[in-house]
Amino acid sequence: MALADLIARAGGVCEFCSALDGLDTVDVPPGGEIVLCPLCREDEPAAASHWRALEGAAWSAVPEVQLAVWRKLGALNQAWATEAREGMVLSETAQAWADQPAALQHRDSNGALLAQGDTVVLIKDLPVKGAGFTAKRGTAVRGISLVADNAGHIEGRVEGQRIVILTEFVKKK
Repeated sequence: MALADLIARAGGVCEFCSALDGLDTVDVPPGGEIVLCPLCREDEPAAASHWRALEGAAWSAVPEVQLAVWRKLGALNQAWATEAREGMVLSETAQAWADQPAALQHRDSNGALLAQGDTVVLIKDLPVKGAGFTAKRGTAVRGISLVADNAGHIEGRVEGQRIVILTEFVKKK
C-alpha cells in the first residue's frame, strides 16, 4: 500500500501514539505496513512513558497495528505492558499471525540481513576445528546456506570444505 493510502487509513497520525510529524511506514510481517512516528519507529530515543500510548493503540481495528502493538508490548519489560498484552483481544487475522513462529533472521556482524546464496567475507581469522587449517580474514564465502534452526550459524565452503561459520564473524559482500 502506498504511504499516502496508509496515512489516510491512519487518519494522518502515528498508529501507536497519534503523533503528527515524521510519519513513515514500518513493515509488520507477515501482515503489511503501518504508519509510525520517529519515536515509535525507535529512530529517536523515547521516554519509557511514551510507550503507554500502546494501551490505546491495542484497540485498533487494523490487524497489522494489533500485531505490532502485541509484539511491542511483549518486548517491553514493564508490568503494565504485560498486563496490557494479556488483556488484548486480537482479530482472527492478527491472532493467526501472532500464533506463527517468528522466522529466524540471519544477520551479519553489521546487522545486514543474510539470505540463502549470498556471498560473505570473513572479518577475522577462524581456526577450523577438525580440518587442520585457519580460514583467513578477507576470505570470500560464496553461496552460503542458512542453518534453519540457528540464526547465528551459516554454512559455506572454505578451501573446499563445507564448514559452519558464526554470523558474528562475517560481513555481507
